[in-house]
Amino acid sequence: LELIDKYNYGAAIATKSDLIIRDIDVLKRIKEHSPVLCKITITTADDELSKKIEPNVCLSSERFKAIKKLSDAEIYTGILLMPILPFINDTEENIISIVRKAKENGAKFVYPAFGVTLRSNQRIHFFDKLDKEFPKIKERYIREFQNNYMCSSPKARELYKIFSEECRRLGIVYKMKDIIEDYKKLYKNEQISLFDL
Repeated sequence: LELIDKYNYGAAIATKSDLIIRDIDVLKRIKEHSPVLCKITITTADDELSKKIEPNVCLSSERFKAIKKLSDAEIYTGILLMPILPFINDTEENIISIVRKAKENGAKFVYPAFGVTLRSNQRIHFFDKLDKEFPKIKERYIREFQNNYMCSSPKARELYKIFSEECRRLGIVYKMKDIIEDYKKLYKNEQISLFDL
């Protein structure tokens, strides 16, 4: 990040760690000359479920605190709501809770993916974890998705509707084109046309 700042580049960071808050000072310096975007992955608002889904990263509650600190520092920050695992965290309650906590903690956007991708080399490991943490769910995955790369939640359409309504109600951006436009708007140079001369 120091080099990014030195050479006047912008930064778009995606992370599951709250350690990003250590770099708030340099992110603020970068923001003085270029766009900065921080994307924090959150899959569930429930810390106990978070421990099962993502056992080797910080809890969701710690990530929400990081979002708050980044937002308070005026760093454009939001949530990558992914993966949403079919039959595990693909509930209306989970989605609404994440969007509301996003708003409470100053997130400017939430970008979702209502499913999970499974490459062939990931599938065995993923299924082993399912057997350990969520007995009998593996069989549902095999029945529903076979060997598909994309495993979308059967409730994806319904969840997206609920998600987008809640985002609109709370004033949270959720479409990629709007997120890009929103975080860059402070840095756009107005172009002068020939007719302005």
